[in-house]
Amino acid sequence: MIAFVSGTIAALAPDAAVVEVGGVGMAVQCTPNTLSTLRLGKPAKLATSLVVREDSLTLYGFVDDDERQVFELLQTASGVGPRLAQAMLAVHTPDALRRAVSTGDEKALIAVPGIGRKGAQKLLLELKDRLGEPIGAPVVGAAVTQGWRDQLHAALIGLGYATREADEAVTAVAPQAEAAGGTPQVGQLLKAALQTLNRAR
Repeated sequence: MIAFVSGTIAALAPDAAVVEVGGVGMAVQCTPNTLSTLRLGKPAKLATSLVVREDSLTLYGFVDDDERQVFELLQTASGVGPRLAQAMLAVHTPDALRRAVSTGDEKALIAVPGIGRKGAQKLLLELKDRLGEPIGAPVVGAAVTQGWRDQLHAALIGLGYATREADEAVTAVAPQAEAAGGTPQVGQLLKAALQTLNRAR
C-alpha cells in the first residue's frame, strides 16, 4: 500500500493533482477541500489510499491520515465504492460524517450526490459502530451556505487563479448554488466556475 506521496505539485485539475515524486508524476484523485490546500510548484504531502481494480490502479489523496481512514471505513459499507466515499468527503469533513452517523442524521447523507433516503438509512445502520465518535466540537452558528464560497474560492486560488478571478467566478456560480438549496455541491460548482473562467479568457 502507498501510505502517502510527498513531492512538488506539478499540475492541478478540478478533481485531481499530479505530484512529482522522484521524477515521476503521480496522479492523485482529491476532493475540492484537499485541492484547495495545494499550490502549483510547491511541495506537498498527501495521505493516500490505493484502490486496485482489474483494469486500473487509482490513487486517492487526502489532507491527513484521519480523512484517509474515514475514506477507507466508508467503503466497508455495502454499496459504497471509492467514488461515493470521496463524494461524501467532498461534502462533509470526517467529523461531520461521524456526527451525522452517531446522531442518525439522514439529511446530511442525502446531501451527498448519489445517496437517496433509503441509501442514507442503510448507511446509518452499517456505519454506526465503524466511524467512531466525533473528535472535535461542532461549529456553532457557521452558515452552511457560506462554507461553499470559502471552499470554492480556496480551490480556485489553489488552481492558480488570481484572487480577483476567483471572486468573480464565485459570484458567477452563486445563483446556481442558491438554486440547489441545502448544501451546495462544491465539486459541481468548481466545474461551473472553471467553465466561467475559461469563457472569460
